[in-house]
Amino acid sequence: MDNLLRVMADYWWVPLLRGIAAVIFGLMALIWPGLTVYVLLIVFGAYAVFDGVMALIVGFQRKSEDDGWWAWALDGALSIIIGLMALFWPEATALAFVIWMAVWAVVGGVFRIVSAIRLRQQIEGEWALGLSGLFLVIWGVLMAMIPAAGLLSIAWLIGTFALLIGVAMIVLAFRLRGMRGA
Repeated sequence: MDNLLRVMADYWWVPLLRGIAAVIFGLMALIWPGLTVYVLLIVFGAYAVFDGVMALIVGFQRKSEDDGWWAWALDGALSIIIGLMALFWPEATALAFVIWMAVWAVVGGVFRIVSAIRLRQQIEGEWALGLSGLFLVIWGVLMAMIPAAGLLSIAWLIGTFALLIGVAMIVLAFRLRGMRGA
């Protein structure tokens, strides 16, 4: 088994937790679309920090075995930065935050797609990681195209894509769990 696949299979629970966090965030955005921008920023900030910590764990676990470990670490650092911005500067304009969130989504999505392409010959089901990346890129592009709408008016979009990303990550986690010991 390839080192990357072995590490990912050993830490299958990381994408599972990332997926569950995305699903919870998505459901909250869909159930309460009237949330104020402030509350939505706080919820998103907590999710992004958690997601970033999980990505950093994977990156640093892979550091000794894979030259591409930095992509996971960069994804994690970007998530933590955007999450902290949401937590500590919630008064910032929704327009600026939407643009930052769009950049985070596109960059993070591209890293996930690249990782899926690298895994395509070692794992069946790498499409789940690639699909989560594709959903992140689409979400980021759509937010960049309609930033003036603000977070409140696109709560349904945020919730829907967070759910899709979360489900794709959960599918990936269970595929990886099945590969442990292979």
